[in-house]
Amino acid sequence: MAELQKDFLFVLIKSLTTSEKRQFKLYVNRLGINVDAKFLLLFSEMDKMKEYDENIIIEKKISTKQQLSNLKAHLYKQILVSLRMNPSHQNYRIQLREQLDFANILYQKGLYKQALKILDKAKQAALELDEKTIASEIIDLEKVIESQFITRSIEGRADELIQQSREISRQNTYTTELSNLSLKLYSEMLIHGYVKSDEEREKILELFHSHIKEIELSKLNFTEKLWYFKAQVWKNQLLQDYKYTVKYAYQWVGLFHENPEMIISHPVWYVKGNNYLLKILFLYGNIDILEEHFEKFSKMVHSPHFNQNENLQSLIFVTQYNTLMNIHFIKGEFFSGTKLIPELELKMEKFRDKIDEHHFMILYLKMAAMFFGSKKFGQSIQYAMKIIESKGNVQEDLLFHTRILILMSKYESGIDEDYDDFIKATSKFALKMKKPGEFHFTSISFFKELNNLVPDKKQKAFEEFNEQLDEFSENEYYRRSLLYIDIHGWVKSKVYNLDVIEVIKQKVKYKRKS
Repeated sequence: MAELQKDFLFVLIKSLTTSEKRQFKLYVNRLGINVDAKFLLLFSEMDKMKEYDENIIIEKKISTKQQLSNLKAHLYKQILVSLRMNPSHQNYRIQLREQLDFANILYQKGLYKQALKILDKAKQAALELDEKTIASEIIDLEKVIESQFITRSIEGRADELIQQSREISRQNTYTTELSNLSLKLYSEMLIHGYVKSDEEREKILELFHSHIKEIELSKLNFTEKLWYFKAQVWKNQLLQDYKYTVKYAYQWVGLFHENPEMIISHPVWYVKGNNYLLKILFLYGNIDILEEHFEKFSKMVHSPHFNQNENLQSLIFVTQYNTLMNIHFIKGEFFSGTKLIPELELKMEKFRDKIDEHHFMILYLKMAAMFFGSKKFGQSIQYAMKIIESKGNVQEDLLFHTRILILMSKYESGIDEDYDDFIKATSKFALKMKKPGEFHFTSISFFKELNNLVPDKKQKAFEEFNEQLDEFSENEYYRRSLLYIDIHGWVKSKVYNLDVIEVIKQKVKYKRKS
């Protein structure tokens, strides 16, 4: 999991591949810098470290404590310059920026025609790639040059630039509004979670409509449509309206398949769109459609022309393993699902500094649930406790359902020495939640009562709780709570005296028919 308190320079050095380290040293040599230069010594020393230790640097007299901050800043900058020159990090945005920089240099030297020629080519490329921000900067520089040097190269040049500038300004306004809306909705989802009342629902709808009232979908181009579909996905996720979430997730991914060149230029949002689509298809539980889309996604991201940098590799990893685990859940294949876990943990370690804590916690919850389904209750508790003991910022709902999974595991395993203490701790946690609901307190009451009942009375308790869960599943504001872990499936297995795997298989069979 990403730890922001780690030293940034140390994390950057540890992220370098062998070829990137070699290129950095070649880059420094080309600068004619002495191999004993302090920033090179600092690089070599930090590269050898397993954990960052400032004292070692000072003890070896590479730098004094007072000078270390400046030396690290200089090394950080030189590594970034070296990486910028690496062909593997070149993309069209960097290339467009480079062309704009070249044009600025030529303009400052008074070579106006050469500058305009570079700008014209760069502008066409930016417009084709729907990079309006860079295109706007290019047009601004063109206007500056044209106002100082009469080129007469194109008749009506001023009108052409004015028209282009107005059109891009209009599109940028749309993009700004829609991107602000998307970010706000995404923030609401991470901070407050899903809506739990009509009042919260109205607040989200009011926020959404206030941003889109002036926007006509028919006039949007690729980037604006992308932001619009993102906003729709996040809005409908917040509202727990999964019918429309899946509709707009399909449109998000479909937009890329209608414009395949944009998959290469906007790969992050292609992966993100598929991530949301695959997650919502899992919630629908139709295994055939889920597997079909997962196969399409895997084929695309592992094709030779899909360039994977470290950022993309981490995003693909999260999407791939979340989906693989979800497929095992839907099929009730818990035992084979646990075989993924050693491989999954190795890759989690590889991407530890590139993935946020929330996504790591989701993976730990899936592993704990997989062990629960395969009746390895001790290991289920062990992995669930990684979430409880995390010092990061973990969503309240995620923490609560992790606690419920631990209670389920303690009940099934008989490892219940601290069961009552854990119930008390869970009750205190629920009371401190920002928006605890009836579902939270009903669940706690059930588990509190369950441990004190004689075997004959436990069956009745499960039946009553099952009826309560049936009611919660009909309530649109509690529906999502039943999807973190399949507590309803577990309770039904007790009511009907079935293995939980059989309950899941019956649900899959029903959804295939429907």
